[in-house]
Amino acid sequence: MTADANPHVFDATAERFQDEVLQRSLEVPVLVDFWAEWCGPCKQLGPILEKLAAEYNGAFLLAKVDVDKEQQLAAAFQVRSIPTVFLVKDGQLADGFPGVVPEGALRELLRSHGIEPRAAAEEAAPEAPAAVDPHVDVMRLRAESAAKPEDDTIKLDLALALLRTGATAEAEQLLDALPANLATDDRTERARAHLRLLAVGRDAPPAEVLEAALAADEGDLRARHLLAVQHLVAGREESGLEHLIEMLRRDRQFEDGLARRTLIDAFRVVQDEDLVGRYRRRMSSLLF
Repeated sequence: MTADANPHVFDATAERFQDEVLQRSLEVPVLVDFWAEWCGPCKQLGPILEKLAAEYNGAFLLAKVDVDKEQQLAAAFQVRSIPTVFLVKDGQLADGFPGVVPEGALRELLRSHGIEPRAAAEEAAPEAPAAVDPHVDVMRLRAESAAKPEDDTIKLDLALALLRTGATAEAEQLLDALPANLATDDRTERARAHLRLLAVGRDAPPAEVLEAALAADEGDLRARHLLAVQHLVAGREESGLEHLIEMLRRDRQFEDGLARRTLIDAFRVVQDEDLVGRYRRRMSSLLF
């Protein structure tokens, strides 16, 4: 299978690596496969990677790096043998391995980073159902969970419904008790990001106090962070993201990358895809 036949596979070059791999990894994980035409093991691993890229349908991208043509990239990643594969996620190396591994091990690696196959998009999306009162949802899911106590998926649904009602303590208890396969589910990660934002905002001073602190000192990054989180939790999403971008611009290393970590949580929580995409690109331009 070639990149032409699979839209989720492409040839990566040093010239385009920042845009096509690092920046894209802020939106979707990228597997980077270092290989060569003459490499026998590469010919064993490559088709498996390409098969999974097609099956996962955009849940991750596969970047192919020919080490003979891209020696600079191979040196930058300290590739000493091929094939070597790295997983790039949120702009950073998240995992990797040298040599050929079984398909099952590849699936487990992807699963451990919350990467699951995507269903093929339907030509006509069904009409969105009417919004359900989260309190009604909680009652329904409590009954379902009592009837099927072994079904952890229902417990996840209940935790998400509880979070929408503001019952954060019970929601967090349910999330903590989930098995490993659901602990890395996208919905679980989104819920935990929401809980982290709520926890930061819970004990923060009132917004007017933080605004006064920033008026007196625009470089007060602690006050700016707390105000950003308050705005995000209150639904003032663009204002919150703008404060976090300003933090990143002023000091990327503040409190061990606090602005970047909070932006990634915000990107998981904010529902406006266009807004998220715009601020992901701004974050990437500041980091890379």
